[in-house]
Amino acid sequence: MMKKIICLLVFISCFSLQHAQAQEIMLPLVYEEGIDLSDWLMSEKLDGVRGYWDGQRLLSKNGIPFNPPQSFTKNFPDFEVEGELWGGRGTFEKTVSIVMQKDAHIGWHELKFAIFDVPKATGGFEERLNIAKMWFGRHPSEFVFVIEHKPATSEEYLQNELKMIEEVGGEGIILRKSGSFYRPGRSKDVLKLKNYSDMEAVVIAHLGGEGRNGGRMGSLLVELPLDKLRFKIGSGFSDAVRKNPPPVGTVITFKYYGFYKSGIPKFPSYLHENFNYE
Repeated sequence: MMKKIICLLVFISCFSLQHAQAQEIMLPLVYEEGIDLSDWLMSEKLDGVRGYWDGQRLLSKNGIPFNPPQSFTKNFPDFEVEGELWGGRGTFEKTVSIVMQKDAHIGWHELKFAIFDVPKATGGFEERLNIAKMWFGRHPSEFVFVIEHKPATSEEYLQNELKMIEEVGGEGIILRKSGSFYRPGRSKDVLKLKNYSDMEAVVIAHLGGEGRNGGRMGSLLVELPLDKLRFKIGSGFSDAVRKNPPPVGTVITFKYYGFYKSGIPKFPSYLHENFNYE
């Protein structure tokens, strides 16, 4: 499966040279304790592929056109909406394999477009999101839902919500400041909260496994791009990834929990291979 994904990625990268039109989107900063949460709204951070509907086409965050069937976008609006193409918790790689295909196919029906903003609308966050709610109230789609947000209220409440989300396999929380305007780039009005950090590394080698993983990849030897530190990642892999691991030279994302004195990340665990259009 991963080899097929890589081949399709090459095709899409070439295709995008003539067709890409990058969107200026708003991106989150990392949440830090101590802020006044009285005017913040929260929702689960969905681990999918970001999508941007420009009123006619569904694009990646880098402006590369996706190719969903017309049945998927049938009741989409004639204005721009932004969201996450999501197949459910723990389905990132499956979602990627669906959206990467160059031809429209029925596999898109396994996904939902989870809308979290209306970028070109005027007004604060709640006003903008309400425009999407009203549209899909009049034009229902089985492949769309508008993400519900609720008040964060307090640090204790926020941490309890994060714990419950993580216990059911969720990734984390997104916080949006009530009444905030849409501003492209990293915004202090959108924050992400997770119990772990993540970063990128380059695959240097595949290391063979033992026992249950005999005959397939047991761990990856990776290198941090900036300081060139090398270490192994041996957890977080599905059976499919162990059979077809990310090729040498590929950039991957992994999660970790702080650093050792040597600078090597603590308890690194594989998350996913990186994709240019994500």
